[in-house]
Amino acid sequence: MKKIAIYPGTFDPITNGHFDIIERTLTLFDKLIIAVAISNDKKPMFTLDERINMVKKAVEGIDNVIVVGFDNLTVQLASTYKATVLIRGLRAVSDFEYELQLGYLNNSLDDTIETVYLMPKLQHAFISSSIVRNLLKFNAKTEHLVPKEVQEIIGNMKSCTLQ
Repeated sequence: MKKIAIYPGTFDPITNGHFDIIERTLTLFDKLIIAVAISNDKKPMFTLDERINMVKKAVEGIDNVIVVGFDNLTVQLASTYKATVLIRGLRAVSDFEYELQLGYLNNSLDDTIETVYLMPKLQHAFISSSIVRNLLKFNAKTEHLVPKEVQEIIGNMKSCTLQ
């Protein structure tokens, strides 16, 4: 039986830290579903379709990865794909309390779901999507923070889209 994991997030945009977690997840599981959340409450900079496209471009050519958008409970999505593991990234201690509560909540909704927490490599530990978005607002350098395919997409977008 294949072990399927889901890596849910807003990915607004996907960063090198996210990509690091994706690569390492694939060494642990047979299949990875990257689930891009609509997350209207977070007021994303990029549309759902733009974020899905960025993630697809970043993982293009990597086997055993599927990218989907979603607007339901993560445990419901896991059930749809017969996934039993949720992947969550931890950058700092400040992430831990929220992620721990979320892991317990998901397990309370479906006790077959386990949450695996992965830390990005040290060189990516400071990177967050919100940092990238802030830099983009000021037309600052971001190519060291996002996969090159994502940087190309961002570079091709009109600056009025990023405001």
